[in-house]
Amino acid sequence: MRAFSHFEESECIARAQRGDVAAFSELVARHQDRIYRFLVRLTRSPDDALDLTQETFIHAWEALERWRPEARFTTWLFQIARNQALDLLRRSKRAEFVALEDDGDALPCPAPTPEAALETRQRVHGLERALARLPTEHREILLLREIEALPYEEIAAVLDISLGTVKSRLARARAGLLEKMPR
Repeated sequence: MRAFSHFEESECIARAQRGDVAAFSELVARHQDRIYRFLVRLTRSPDDALDLTQETFIHAWEALERWRPEARFTTWLFQIARNQALDLLRRSKRAEFVALEDDGDALPCPAPTPEAALETRQRVHGLERALARLPTEHREILLLREIEALPYEEIAAVLDISLGTVKSRLARARAGLLEKMPR
């Protein structure tokens, strides 16, 4: 059992801001999976995503005293992770997308027939290819909304854009995705 698992997030943050490493470790344990999933899908590299997840939490630890409760902690972490990923993508001049599922057989199949399973895998692969052809700004907004299920307000904070821009960019991203989907 983790020492701070029974504490509210705000208490863990307050303790971590006072230098309590164990409280910060609890925050890492609570958020690292979501941050990693976001980063692996954005960078298309599990190794890079692991490194970036670690860098995200190192940066968060170093900047924790400047965090303010007006911003949600999760939103702040996604901002840090996004900036880390964009820096890496710019340095390496790549902006690809990772599959939604590593193994097509792991996808839930509504029909038990092999034909239905094949059709589902083909649709998912088509979606992955379409996502890979979207600009990074469209992929990241779709990931934050559709995969991470962040509300519009948090997406605006993560991306440092207005709420109206979130809505219009999301609409353009969805339309772009539909255009790139195989028929």
